[in-house]
Amino acid sequence: MERDAKLAADEARRIAQHESVKGEVREKVHHEIAQEADRAPTTDRAGAGRLADSLKQRAVREVESTESELERSKAVARVSQVVDYLFYLVYGVIGLEIVLDALGARQSAGFKQFIDALSAPFLAPFRGLVLEPGIGRFRFMTSYVVALAVYMLLHMAVNGLLRLFVHRKTAV
Repeated sequence: MERDAKLAADEARRIAQHESVKGEVREKVHHEIAQEADRAPTTDRAGAGRLADSLKQRAVREVESTESELERSKAVARVSQVVDYLFYLVYGVIGLEIVLDALGARQSAGFKQFIDALSAPFLAPFRGLVLEPGIGRFRFMTSYVVALAVYMLLHMAVNGLLRLFVHRKTAV
């Protein structure tokens, strides 16, 4: 949550800076064009016009680049939100499975069967990975805790990959 707030604040700051830069560039280009036009003799006015056009095109390209970067970061942020939601669902299902097994839930109960069916694809690679301590039907599924940790690491890796598409690295 704190990271989302920081990303949102960073995004808002970038948008505000972008709008500020657009305004400054617009004013600067108009000012430079006016100065060049006033200073130049009649014969150099054509050169001043070309210079003004060049400055204007450069300013427009910079603004377009920043706008496309902002749009890309918004799209990646939305994808990140969907990824987060899906991982939170997986965490919830695995957590319920751990709690139900620790409490000794009956295998014949409908809810237990439902949670087992939902968690089976996510927990299958981890079943029997480590010893499962237990007394009677009460078991602590250590391999499921390992699965939860692995999915958390995978979640962090996916979000890190998505951040690569958003943040510009300016230093090595």
